[in-house]
Amino acid sequence: MLRNYGLSVDHIIDATIVDVNGNILNKESMGEDLFWAIKGGGGSSFGVILSFTLKLVRVPEIVTVFLVEKTLEENATDLVVQWQDVAPRTDDRLFMRLSLEPVTSKVNKNQKTIKASVVTMFLGRSEELVKLLEKEFPVLGLKKENCNETSWMDAMLWWANFDLGTNPEVFLDRDLNSATFFKRKSDYVQTPISRDGFEWIWKKMIEVGETRFAFNPYGGRMSQIPSNATAFPHRAGNLFKIQYLVDWDEAGSEAENNFVNQTRKLYSYMTPFVSKNPRSAFLNYRDLDIGTNNFGENSFEEGLVYGTKYFNDNFERLVKVKSAVDPQNFFRNKQSIPVLPNKSS
Repeated sequence: MLRNYGLSVDHIIDATIVDVNGNILNKESMGEDLFWAIKGGGGSSFGVILSFTLKLVRVPEIVTVFLVEKTLEENATDLVVQWQDVAPRTDDRLFMRLSLEPVTSKVNKNQKTIKASVVTMFLGRSEELVKLLEKEFPVLGLKKENCNETSWMDAMLWWANFDLGTNPEVFLDRDLNSATFFKRKSDYVQTPISRDGFEWIWKKMIEVGETRFAFNPYGGRMSQIPSNATAFPHRAGNLFKIQYLVDWDEAGSEAENNFVNQTRKLYSYMTPFVSKNPRSAFLNYRDLDIGTNNFGENSFEEGLVYGTKYFNDNFERLVKVKSAVDPQNFFRNKQSIPVLPNKSS
């Protein structure tokens, strides 16, 4: 619902945190700067977050979801080109994720193709949605029979690949003895990719192997919130976020290196099409490829490498907050916010 309401960090009205001195602080006692920093800046850099208090948003009693899939043989390229013009600019109540993956062609079983899937939630009824997309997104060819009208909770189950009507208590299930290995990377797109560009990308996806894309459209409310309102900076000017995804089941370094290297290759190929100076990234897809910190003499410079990608112009303020609340850098990880260099260095 980010296009209609923004992110969860935009709705945090209070929090409790344990600071480096063992004090439990709330919004009032932690101060404006620290409260700002933990809203999208990675709370683990500053202390231990005990709780967030969020203001809830209203959703209609009935929402609409749908999934439409097309391969390259079914004009998926036309669909993708039109999607990037429509998805970030359409009705704010409409979120259309675009998933792209290499699959075996139905036409030629010895050949790979690309499948494009449009996965949607609309905060409204299907009749209104179909009329909207007939006008704005005709290549999709959406029909009312493609749509499911359901409650918001059932929509969440559907998005999590459960059948509509499943008891929502399944969200509480935990299988502690299962493990899936995966790698995620991210990018932001600020200029539409041309048709020729996408056709080149299809070739590279097929060449690389199994790495998939998920394009999450921004726009709407995301473009209205200033980039420095919270520590999360990726607002106006971003058409969509790219998530690179690959998963595997085999344990061991050989399998890991194979699949991780796939994502790195595709990430390299995407350089001409994504944000620059910095090449921005999404914090929640922690990606050690874009820089890590050893917390030695060059800690600040090392932090600058990944910090500006995650936080853009907000990085400097985050460093100042970190230096004030945790000057000895007790709370740290490979990509945490560093402290300012001391005067002697």
